[in-house]
Amino acid sequence: MITCDELINRTHKLSVVGLGYVGLPVAAAFSEKLSVIGFDINAEKIDQYRHGIDPTREIGNEAVAECSVFFTCDPKRLREAAFHIVAVPTPVNEDNTPDLSPLVSACKLLGAELAPGSVVVFESTVYPGVTEDTCVPILERESRLVCGRDFFVGYSPERINPGDMKHRLNNIVKIVSGMDDATLGVIADVYSLVVDAGVYRAPSIKVAEAAKVIENSQRDINIAFMNELSMIFNRMGIDTLEVLKAAGTKWNFLNFKPGLVGGHCIGVDPYYLTYRAQQFGYISQIILSGRRINDAMGKYVVENVIKMLIKASRQVKGARVALLGFTFKENCPDTRNTRVIDIVHELREYGIEPLICDPVADADEAERHYGVKFTELPVIKDMDALIIAVGHKEFCGLDITPMLSERGIIADLKGVVERPRGDYAYWRL
Repeated sequence: MITCDELINRTHKLSVVGLGYVGLPVAAAFSEKLSVIGFDINAEKIDQYRHGIDPTREIGNEAVAECSVFFTCDPKRLREAAFHIVAVPTPVNEDNTPDLSPLVSACKLLGAELAPGSVVVFESTVYPGVTEDTCVPILERESRLVCGRDFFVGYSPERINPGDMKHRLNNIVKIVSGMDDATLGVIADVYSLVVDAGVYRAPSIKVAEAAKVIENSQRDINIAFMNELSMIFNRMGIDTLEVLKAAGTKWNFLNFKPGLVGGHCIGVDPYYLTYRAQQFGYISQIILSGRRINDAMGKYVVENVIKMLIKASRQVKGARVALLGFTFKENCPDTRNTRVIDIVHELREYGIEPLICDPVADADEAERHYGVKFTELPVIKDMDALIIAVGHKEFCGLDITPMLSERGIIADLKGVVERPRGDYAYWRL
């Protein structure tokens, strides 16, 4: 088995398979210490990295340009590495069952190039058992090597938070696990090179896999509770955010807020856990209830906007409505699994085609995946209703009155703008 010293001495290289929001920061961090091959099947993305462009905005153009990662879309270059980190996405299908196809494809590709003595660490979010029961057999078949004798595996769940410049790879404790003590030792040593906060050695791969899915399931449930509170207090005519401010003065009150829950983690990971639980004969109660609440928030938002339009004696069909924000979270260009699209679809059900503005989002990705085109902020004027869906810093404190018609309606989902003076209807979750 390869050792950490061999990587440090550059006798062997480290590879990162999958260079998205997770893989790119990992590859760049390791390249400060080791020889790193960064592999992705997306040739366009690789070309951007080679030209010093960071479409994810996770580490920035300058960091990409200055890092020593060898970016490639040629899988044969993986033969040069003996320590592999797999960081491909693990989404869900339309029926919310796990879609392991990107991970399966990565295992096939990597297995064909796997050298004896290699260590393979998976960072992709999975349910307990995927690494050993799904990934290992594919690696063995493609490589014709035997796991535990010719190559070794581990799991270290990613904890990258897209758009978060405070919590980074180096200052978040990293969970590591291995198929045996020797493998765990090597994996822990390697990650310790770039994680200043230290590593936590999980007792098994399944424990590490389970830890990952419950981290985001916990957040999902707590946000669902906040969303339910928002629905309750809305009926009572009480401002939910004011309630949360008051309750937050208690030392052990958890700081969660209502909102849309999308992205490739919180809106996805719970389904991996409930799917696996169902295979063991248990139907989730709390987790799936939270998912139902959060998945229905787009519909709930539009229903309230429509009620406000009717109260203001505005014609619903053909109403002029603008949406500010399209990404799944603030200050992040990622539109994958954004729940803002639910608002768009629901508005269309009422005969409303909204203008959409998002200065942060990847416009090409949004048009390719969702068929939507963005509008520039200065174009948004004389709107019947304005829905501020994402709290980008560009929208915080924005003077929205020039965008609205007389007696216009504001649905400020995250509460990022001041309630404007004048005859405007203002509502927030």
